[in-house]
Amino acid sequence: MRCHTVIRHQPLLPLLLIGSYLFVATPPASATTPDAEQATASEPDRDRESLGRATRLLQKFDENDDGVWHRNENTRAWNRYRKLDTDQNGKLTIDELRRDRTGYLETGGERKLDLVYKTVGKKELLLDLYYPTQPDASSPCPLIVYTHGGGWAAGSKQGAANGSFKVVFQQLLDHGFAVASVNYRLCKPNTGVMMRDCVIDSKDAVRYLAKHSETLRLDATKFFVMGDSAGGQIAQMLLLTSPETLPGDKELAATPYTMLAGVSWYGPSDFEKTELFNHDDRADFRDRFGPRILGSNSSPANTLELYREMSPVNYLRADSRPLLMIQGDKDTTIPVKHARHMKQKADATKAPVEIMIIRNAGHNWRQVGADIDPSRDAIVDRTVQFFLDNLPH
Repeated sequence: MRCHTVIRHQPLLPLLLIGSYLFVATPPASATTPDAEQATASEPDRDRESLGRATRLLQKFDENDDGVWHRNENTRAWNRYRKLDTDQNGKLTIDELRRDRTGYLETGGERKLDLVYKTVGKKELLLDLYYPTQPDASSPCPLIVYTHGGGWAAGSKQGAANGSFKVVFQQLLDHGFAVASVNYRLCKPNTGVMMRDCVIDSKDAVRYLAKHSETLRLDATKFFVMGDSAGGQIAQMLLLTSPETLPGDKELAATPYTMLAGVSWYGPSDFEKTELFNHDDRADFRDRFGPRILGSNSSPANTLELYREMSPVNYLRADSRPLLMIQGDKDTTIPVKHARHMKQKADATKAPVEIMIIRNAGHNWRQVGADIDPSRDAIVDRTVQFFLDNLPH
């Protein structure tokens, strides 16, 4: 299964004034104009991408508009980019920011980075779309949607380019899948963002990709999903809930799509049963994730309703799409109890859920006491093969 690449001449780029500096800026992606093509990622295209990313970072963090990001303008974000400050002067120029090559899959294929799939208030929510390495004009692409981890409060779409995820997605791209890595709002203090908002945003990203599937050369009847940790819960929700549930953006709400299969790496399955998070059955166990479900304005009256709404186990049906859960038996963040609980409930409802338990593995496949077994390579192989097995021919 392959898809084709369209190479178009780039339009003249607009000029952007940042402080006292004038830059050529990459046109921002728009939720209403997803057909703004990026050619296959040649060096000129990569230069254009890097300039666009650097420009957006300066717009975001250069508070005094002098064309330079000073460390004290945003110290928290600075920690991520400080490696680019090669002269150690506490300032990042646009040339230094352009050196940032991390956070994006280097595939050699076509890429559409930072597509805006919706806007909430003044915040643009973005996704990155990668096309197969060896495109073919025969048909639109099946799509893997990736939802990142981070406890619903951290992380970003850049996680797709890290560690084992990078290996998985590069192999899937080689097999003819497109890959979309999605940002969603995070449950930060005093923002009002709840876990259901993370799920709704991710569903809207899928709806956006389906709505613009013809322009983006995607097959909306062949969508798949993968996530890790918090993103694993979101992935389960995207797989097991129908497209119309948990509506968000009104312009996207009615968009149909078909999820065919999903993979969850160490993602939780049931929040109502808080004992599933208690890895060693301690007496003083505290529910860590409840506040991210309930938010700051929830009343006790709807606590159970919200816990159940965000629990993927409650959406299992006999006709559910296949789900593969891979979990470490030494994971103290999302204990292996979640996978076994999901499998038990799935068997009772005859839902197609498969679990793969990794011995000696903590969260993020961290080794605990001995080599993890099966290995990371085996985890990657099983993940990729699961998607291939569920791709119609």
